[in-house]
Amino acid sequence: MSLREVVDLVQKNQLGAAAEEQALDIEKLKRRLDMLDQRLDNIDSMVTAIAERVTRQPISISVTCPRCGREIEIALLGVEKPAG
Repeated sequence: MSLREVVDLVQKNQLGAAAEEQALDIEKLKRRLDMLDQRLDNIDSMVTAIAERVTRQPISISVTCPRCGREIEIALLGVEKPAG
């Protein structure tokens, strides 16, 4: 086997390893994007459920300020008139 053939084999091996590593990186990125998509779907479902509830009855959320310790109340009110 000539030196040129050895160099060609080494280059092909390096290119194959680089392509395999890139394929693994792409697969990892796909999995992370899928996880992000699932999380966004879950958040969307929660926000939709809250919005539907707000249109039926008011929601009050109490939050304590981490800086000053005061309690803050947030009220969400809908504009849908009650059925009946």
